[in-house]
Amino acid sequence: MELEVRHLRALCAIADTGSLHKAARRLGVSQPSLTTQLRRIENALGAELFTRGRTGCHPTPLGRSVLSRARPLVDGMTALVAETRAAAARAEGPALRVGSTASRALPGWLRRLRQGLPGSDIALRVDVSANTLLNAVAAGRLDLAFVHEVEGCPLRLPDGLRGRVLVEREPQFVSMARDHPAAGHEVVDLADLAHDRWTVDPAVDGEWDGLRRVLAAAGLDPPVLHADYHTAASLIALGEAVAPCQPTSGPREDMAIRPLRGDPLAVRLFLFAAPGVPLDRPYAELAAAYREAALRAAPYRTWLRAGGTAGPCMMAV
Repeated sequence: MELEVRHLRALCAIADTGSLHKAARRLGVSQPSLTTQLRRIENALGAELFTRGRTGCHPTPLGRSVLSRARPLVDGMTALVAETRAAAARAEGPALRVGSTASRALPGWLRRLRQGLPGSDIALRVDVSANTLLNAVAAGRLDLAFVHEVEGCPLRLPDGLRGRVLVEREPQFVSMARDHPAAGHEVVDLADLAHDRWTVDPAVDGEWDGLRRVLAAAGLDPPVLHADYHTAASLIALGEAVAPCQPTSGPREDMAIRPLRGDPLAVRLFLFAAPGVPLDRPYAELAAAYREAALRAAPYRTWLRAGGTAGPCMMAV
């Protein structure tokens, strides 16, 4: 008997579940059938791969060695089948590969793109690094990239990309614990945060450099915690830190979001496309989605209606 991928998949299932009964249920076969299959595999290899006992099935030393070689093969075959099916699906309709840094406008944009391109396969890649996404567009791995550029920290734009500015200057607000003393103000001065720790994600292109420049200009040199977004949210909610945030950020019961007086922190939002990829329709759908996200966020809506200017997509709010 020659070993096949289905045999290797059976070995992995037995090892993962530790039971012939559970493995058979996972594989959708009967336990006697799986037991017979395991016996044939062991006969073909000339050695016992599992010990059977009251506590279940456990790999023998040789079984562990076989499993270490089998798992990459099973995973590779699974990936091959998934990628082939995805490629076949893309062949049935136009494909659009979208990249984006984090944005509340992203879900609405994808919804609009799918509605405007029925039957299309739209792939999404989210990355904290705008430069990484732009390089992926330049290399042909993405068709579009919606990215932000921190003020004072220009992006490294590869040759050949076409882009349009979505928001010329999006103010960055500040997030803090709901019971922070400054949370009672409609607009917060940087001086109100002089004794706070700040947290930033160092993987976000330009975020730390931009914040450091603004704090230094205000005469502040606070301690800084480097953390990803999820960890930062926990720190902020517990009152351990404050952080810059997008004005479109959604409300949370344990967190307050307020604009900074004078809008010292800001980013520019762009949509870039690879050569030959239409830009007008995706840009129009993104502008509409961003406007929706902005108007859902009460602090940003108030800021805009008080005379704040973000960009063309937010005119006549």
